[in-house]
Amino acid sequence: MYISTRGGKERFTAAAAIKEGIAPDGGLLIPEELPKLNGDFLAELVPLDYHQRATRILQLFLPDYSVPEIKACIEAAYNAAKFDHPAVAPLVAMGHHTSVLELWHGPTGAFKDMALQLLPQLLSLALEKTEEKAEIAILVATSGDTGKAALEGFRDVKQTKIVVFFPYDGVSEIQRLQMVTQEGENVAVIAVRGNFDDAQTGVKKIFADKEFNAELQAHGVKLSSANSINWGRLLPQIVYYFSAYADLVKNARIIQGEPVNFVVPTGNFGNILAGYYAKLMGLPVNRLICASNSNNVLTDFLRSGVYDRNRNFHTTMSPSMDILISSNLERLLYSISGGDTTRVSGWMRALNDTGSYLVERETLKSIRQTFWSDWASDHETVDAIRDVFHQHKYVIDPHTAVAWLVYDKYCRETADGAQTVILSTASPFKFNHSVLTAIAGTETFSNQSEFELLRELSRITGWPVPTALAVLESKAIRHQMVCDKEEMAHLVKNAVE
Repeated sequence: MYISTRGGKERFTAAAAIKEGIAPDGGLLIPEELPKLNGDFLAELVPLDYHQRATRILQLFLPDYSVPEIKACIEAAYNAAKFDHPAVAPLVAMGHHTSVLELWHGPTGAFKDMALQLLPQLLSLALEKTEEKAEIAILVATSGDTGKAALEGFRDVKQTKIVVFFPYDGVSEIQRLQMVTQEGENVAVIAVRGNFDDAQTGVKKIFADKEFNAELQAHGVKLSSANSINWGRLLPQIVYYFSAYADLVKNARIIQGEPVNFVVPTGNFGNILAGYYAKLMGLPVNRLICASNSNNVLTDFLRSGVYDRNRNFHTTMSPSMDILISSNLERLLYSISGGDTTRVSGWMRALNDTGSYLVERETLKSIRQTFWSDWASDHETVDAIRDVFHQHKYVIDPHTAVAWLVYDKYCRETADGAQTVILSTASPFKFNHSVLTAIAGTETFSNQSEFELLRELSRITGWPVPTALAVLESKAIRHQMVCDKEEMAHLVKNAVE
């Protein structure tokens, strides 16, 4: 059963938790208890493929789904028509102590596909299992990748509509084109004048507006979320931590039971939180290294215990991490505080009222036993992309470069020689101009179109342009609406009724 981080008494089945997206009291839904796994379970994952590993993990959290149903959902999400690598999330060795987990082989070229190809499958079954008659309207705020992945996942899924808001000047051109060309009869894409936090805050206000939600329900519509506040979005991400570990054992990089590090570029804290849940379940995790860009609110929090979003917002070359309000941190605070919902509610209330909160010294000490954090500037990010390409003939996008650079800082500070997995969260082709500029060391590409840049990057690196990006050149612009944040609720109503 699933409960709220803020103390609401209602308990939810897995299907109900996935359908609702967020708890009625505004908290995030979490399992009452996490399954505890032993070494035998981990050893059994080693010879399995990704589908089989995912089945073994997901069935622990979805008791109201049958194993055949879970297998069918996984096959629909991770098939060869959608993912261009048979391993789904391949692990690439880079030197003696480092591997890269490629999470961008799905239909939109970003790690969000790992969850957002599966979530619609789980949600469709959840509607049946809960005998839901209303139409579900998926509401999403995106800093770039979630939006396209959610649109692609929910496109023409029965009994659903999806509305995506993105910051007008806060995504890459490829990310924008992916969203505004989206096909499907049940989709709406709207740009918001402002940054990602403006869009995310607007979506949260819509969810919290009881009168607005009652009005929608009177018209047979219920809101739900595909952001990582939805447990059904977070759950699939736990799988690839276990899969990466199993591949390290399979490839004789480690022996079973040996602790490893994971380096995660993250803004909303969902991706790294999945690794924390894997650790709590029994995965031998040494450190979770949180990598931020110059919007380094998470780095400051993990070092000082002060979370303060009252700071300048920076538009960077790693836009999916341009976030100052990290929603999933609430789940970590719940876990670290031993499920103290009063304290969690107090911290979240302070964040809403003043923009900041402070956790106690003991709480911070507990967090820092697992988490280490640092950040990278755009200049350092460019250097990392260039250095990795020249030293390893391997191409990384700016988000992965942030993780690479932060891991380098971690090694210099700690001299930790443990095997380490760097999570690569996007195809370098999604950020072609930044990657080309870093590799070629020139700005001569500034007058070229996005598609000329894709071809040039392919020529220089020898990597093929992902099909999903190449076909954008011939797609028509279908969504051109731009709004102020105050207009978001009105536009949601128009889109879903």
